Amino acid sequence: MFDRLDAIDRALTLALNGSGNAFLDRIAMTATQTSTWLPLFAVLLFLVVRGNRGNWRGLLCTFAAVGLCVLLCDAFVSFVVKPLVARPRPTHNAEIGALVVVVNGYRGGVYGFFSSHAANTAAVATLLSLLFRRKVFTAHMFAWVVLCCWTRVYLGVHYVGDLVAGFLWGIAVGASSCWLLRRANPAASRGCRQISVVPLVCVLWLTVVGIAVRAAF
Repeated sequence: MFDRLDAIDRALTLALNGSGNAFLDRIAMTATQTSTWLPLFAVLLFLVVRGNRGNWRGLLCTFAAVGLCVLLCDAFVSFVVKPLVARPRPTHNAEIGALVVVVNGYRGGVYGFFSSHAANTAAVATLLSLLFRRKVFTAHMFAWVVLCCWTRVYLGVHYVGDLVAGFLWGIAVGASSCWLLRRANPAASRGCRQISVVPLVCVLWLTVVGIAVRAAF
């Protein structure tokens, strides 16, 4: 059973990896970088601060919840899960490495299970979606998660299975962090629900357009 699943995972990964299209290569390389999304992080910070205006304890608790997400989805995954599982990334796999399309020499670290990118983005998207409770907010946040995950398999640094596992872990961590936040300060959630999410939508779309324009030129 495991061998069958592994074979399917490899086939899906190779099917989604690369394209030979320089435009898509540049989009993937740009979108996979954390620095590209700094404007998004800035507007999310702005919305969280506004949602907790006059509630400094709620703001601190929200920061703590986000910190917990990063701790469990980044540090824990990178320093505990990946070395423990020791599953080589497609780009470092001796069996299929020659079949993987490598973009600009980018191969990532040796081990890739499971994806920190998928876990981190899914955790933050889940936590904040549960706080803001707006369909448009949730849709845009998870579209961002899917885009980030696509870049990882496109670049050949993760199997589809790595991304699915990271995504599920991120959702579990984000939901658990939100539950703890609500227990600590229920007002934090109520305040966020009253804030307009138009700035998020605008910044996210502007960033995506910027990525496309940069890739085109």
